[in-house]
Amino acid sequence: MRTAQDLVSGIDNLATLPAVYLQVREIVDDPDSAVADLAKVVSADPGLTARLLHVVNSVYFGLMSRVETVSHAVSLLGMQQVHDIVLATSISAVFRGMRAASMDMARFWSNSVLRGLIARTAAESSGARDVERLFVEGLLADIGHLVLYQAVPREAERALVRAKVEGRPLHEIERELIGCHYADVGAALVAKWTLPERFSFAIAHQIAPARAGEPYGFEAAMLHIARVLVEGLECGLENEEIAAKIDACVWQRTGLKPASIGAIRTVAEMNHTEVVTLFFPGLHPKA
Repeated sequence: MRTAQDLVSGIDNLATLPAVYLQVREIVDDPDSAVADLAKVVSADPGLTARLLHVVNSVYFGLMSRVETVSHAVSLLGMQQVHDIVLATSISAVFRGMRAASMDMARFWSNSVLRGLIARTAAESSGARDVERLFVEGLLADIGHLVLYQAVPREAERALVRAKVEGRPLHEIERELIGCHYADVGAALVAKWTLPERFSFAIAHQIAPARAGEPYGFEAAMLHIARVLVEGLECGLENEEIAAKIDACVWQRTGLKPASIGAIRTVAEMNHTEVVTLFFPGLHPKA
């Protein structure tokens, strides 16, 4: 049996986040930094600048006027939201060429984008602010499976087959066969990357949000909704059936209702193709 930390530390070829992102985070975390500091760091990387402006000017953001410079993007959106977009584009860039045996990578990233959109839409529906970070957390919510399929591919594949045959939750069988499940591993990976604590906490508690206390229990609840909804859509379930699988604590913590699932699903699916194209151009998931 292995721990999540063992699996993460044992993978030598895991992608690392680019240095420019670490610079961005350092500036955003510094209370004495200014908009000009952030704009200077991002503008020094032409590839990142192009990706940021491409995302900001997309239909997804729906801004009234075109944004031509990083300085304009930062002043318009704020440092935290630009940080979140930079992180999302960094993740998509460093993982774009990654391959894992026995995984349909196009489908994996397509579903990851959908998780991000669902988490973002659910947070927005509950009245939360700074919802872009929920998109990034949702994008990363299933990242532990990339580690599992590289570190212990046979066990990971066996767990998936058993889950389908036995009709049991995948995370339960992963824990039985491997010693930990994808949420544990994903949390360990983002902790290794030294991303903000809220990321690892929310990812770790997406399966059992009732165990998540403050201050990030809300975010764990958003990822739980995203997880259950995507899994439900994969199984062809109706909105009411999906809502019934969501932990009751989520409704109490977020103020959402089971009837909200339909609208959240509709908005997320409406934006899905656009956002997949933005972050993973050329991605063609299998039907």
